[in-house]
Amino acid sequence: MSKPVKKAPTKPAPKQPVVISCVNLKGGVGKTAIAVNFAAHCGRKGLRTLLIDLDPQTNATFSCISVPDWEKHATAHGTVANLLGVRQHTSAEGKLKTAQDVIIKSVFKNVDLIPSHLDLFTIDLDLSSEVARETRLRRAIKDVLGNYDVVVCDCPPNLTIPTQNALAISTHYVVPVSLDFLSSLGIALLLTRIAKLSQDLENPLVHAGIIISRVGRTSFFRTQTAQTLQALFPGMVFSTQISERTSVAESAAKNCSIFGMPDNTAIGEFTALGDELLAKLKTK
Repeated sequence: MSKPVKKAPTKPAPKQPVVISCVNLKGGVGKTAIAVNFAAHCGRKGLRTLLIDLDPQTNATFSCISVPDWEKHATAHGTVANLLGVRQHTSAEGKLKTAQDVIIKSVFKNVDLIPSHLDLFTIDLDLSSEVARETRLRRAIKDVLGNYDVVVCDCPPNLTIPTQNALAISTHYVVPVSLDFLSSLGIALLLTRIAKLSQDLENPLVHAGIIISRVGRTSFFRTQTAQTLQALFPGMVFSTQISERTSVAESAAKNCSIFGMPDNTAIGEFTALGDELLAKLKTK
């Protein structure tokens, strides 16, 4: 009798990371500071973290590396614009840039970076006739996702193609707001649009909550706005708030996280926020 053929052991599928996007329809609400410093917090916790900058303003990128270093890397290795198909520059061998090419290793402890590029400003026009525009990033980074525990996406203040690509790979999203009328005005619309996009992309998304950021001096209006947010979105507003501090802007100018600055109060706020967000993401 012939011996039964042994089946080759199947490899377990690589563990997929938690992917969170920072989104709002308005700029100036602290999205980048939260994205960059949450990524740094995860790295300090020993979590392998990837920060993806999808905002053409490149603020998250320049919070991690200098402009000259970015220029060298963009020319030699590419940026997220290459992964989205805006910059179809190839290597000397004629190969398109891959995620492995564009990733910058160890911008902070345990944190890698996919930098952004100003070319994203015109991406909706450049890709207007392309199919599956919203899932280009998903296809580009699928082979590297297993290398990370957490992926953090910093998005532009809109729901254009870069943000859509971020949400297409995300498991969660968070909405930073400042305590002004315009910042909080469009939250309900944003949540509705993201829910619709989530259905269209067949990618269920969890709303991790609303983060009150860039808190200034106490005023009746700001207090009233915070109370209104808590009433409109019960249980969804983070207990930790991030204050407006010069050390946050200074850390970005020095290409470091807030944890490299001599501001223990700011460090305490971002640590508390990071722990609260990790608890919501259920990441150990």
